[in-house]
Amino acid sequence: MRIPYIPEDAPFSGDQRAWLAGFLAGLHSRQAMAAPTAAAPTAPVLHVLYGTQTGNSEMLAEDAAKAARALGMEARVQPMDAVTPEALADMHRAIFVCSTYGEGEMPDSAQLFWHALSANTAPRLERLSYAVLALGDSGYDGFCQAGKLLDTRLGQLGAHRLAPRIDCDVDYEAAAAEWIGATLPLAGGSGTVPAPVEPAKAGYGRKNPYPARLRANRLLSGAGSAKEIRHYEFDLAESGLSYEAGDALGVMPVNDPALVGAILAQVGAGPETLVAGRDRPLGALLTDAFEIVTPSRELIAEIGARAGDDDLSHVLAGGDREALDAWLWGRDLLDLLAMLPVGGMDAGTLLGLLKPLQHRAYSISSSPRPDPASVHLTVGSVRWEAGGRRHGGVCSTFLADRAEGGAGIFVQPNKAFRVPADDSLPMIMVGPGTGIAPFRAFLQERQARGATGRNWLFFGDQRRASDFIYEDELAQFSEAGVLSRLDLAFSRDQAEKVYVQTRMRENGKALFAWLEEGGYFYVCGDATRMARDVDEALHEIIATQAGLSPEAATEYVNGLKRDKRYLRDVY
Repeated sequence: MRIPYIPEDAPFSGDQRAWLAGFLAGLHSRQAMAAPTAAAPTAPVLHVLYGTQTGNSEMLAEDAAKAARALGMEARVQPMDAVTPEALADMHRAIFVCSTYGEGEMPDSAQLFWHALSANTAPRLERLSYAVLALGDSGYDGFCQAGKLLDTRLGQLGAHRLAPRIDCDVDYEAAAAEWIGATLPLAGGSGTVPAPVEPAKAGYGRKNPYPARLRANRLLSGAGSAKEIRHYEFDLAESGLSYEAGDALGVMPVNDPALVGAILAQVGAGPETLVAGRDRPLGALLTDAFEIVTPSRELIAEIGARAGDDDLSHVLAGGDREALDAWLWGRDLLDLLAMLPVGGMDAGTLLGLLKPLQHRAYSISSSPRPDPASVHLTVGSVRWEAGGRRHGGVCSTFLADRAEGGAGIFVQPNKAFRVPADDSLPMIMVGPGTGIAPFRAFLQERQARGATGRNWLFFGDQRRASDFIYEDELAQFSEAGVLSRLDLAFSRDQAEKVYVQTRMRENGKALFAWLEEGGYFYVCGDATRMARDVDEALHEIIATQAGLSPEAATEYVNGLKRDKRYLRDVY
């Protein structure tokens, strides 16, 4: 707006000119105030929703949000269970990052969301534009199934795909980063997605684990135990790594040299054999680059086509996964290769059918507060005999037998599995066998923090005399007043088997009272049976003690999940 002025030759006296100048200035200021101003452009809002079991999806969601902000977008990151379908219906743009748990199931942090979204009462989502990044492991049935289901359901409810879904395998970083870079501009971002930080600059991680010194390897199982559970301690002093109670530790194993040698002999090759397209000799590749215990589905199919074995051919033709699992029970890669004559599969073909060797993640069994320069693990060694020879788990036997020179490790954060932020609230922990690992860390953490909240542990295994690991430490926690209650279940010490869920039911009244006081309920261990049995017992206890119907008890448990007071670290 131009400022008004009085021409020099206008026929006004000095007083008239002064009065008129003041009048025009006032009029101009009022007009300027009333004039509409251009509204500042608002950044497009992108919701990044994740469903995770171990933390990988959450980390990817944070990476996507960071990249979106660099493109001028307002990115909001939330776990899926924090969002209702009604809130989703009000969103315009969303990226979903979802892992698959177990055999094609939704991860814990997405189960309530999925239950509501898949219901007949879910609202229409025509306003929503979305894309799905799915994580999985192609070695399992139901590869990326959770992401596939989510993608399909969102489309059924009328949402519009910004980009095709991507299904990422265990080596997901590069594919996920490329997909994020291509998808964000479609969601309203402007500019170029910044390149991801190079691992060497970002610190130690899965692609560049820290070469840690193993400073303790101690057998916990007693004489006569059917198990071999060991306690490990790694030195972190020079690493710069940090962790919290509840996190996991990734360990990069090295394959058993005896198994490597046997496979080389079966292939008819030597350790220095060179394979076209590979940058290292065959022996080195089989030692630390490929999975040589669990055969891939592609290799099983190829052996079935070449071996002419009636049993395997029948199982593969039937397409029955349970029948195949039963046939595979106890067999490893060498067992399958031995179905062919020596040299019946050349080295190049073999490598093309193998999966990359992956890290194994173990629940950390220490808190950094007593000693931030070390990290502890509690691991059961997997060993078995079949076909006239000894077999072993890839990483558990590496740690037990061959890690005296150290191992490559990295921290895998799990923000969804933490002690209560309020130190006055009670904790109930259910962790039989090696499931005690994170709860040892939790008790150390609560003791170091001087937490006043009560702590209750349900622990069990087969026999008290040989399987009561950390018995002395638990006694010390009890004497110090840190461990308020300890209920034990040793299944083989009496005629009728007793499990942790048995002890839960026996103490249902007290357990429910702790929940009513704001207590947190944690489970760690076997997902296939134990965690399901514990969940069933929890529902029964709540229904009985609160006088609720099964449906109302389920809603009570769902409330615990929504409040992040029912947390699981199961595998």
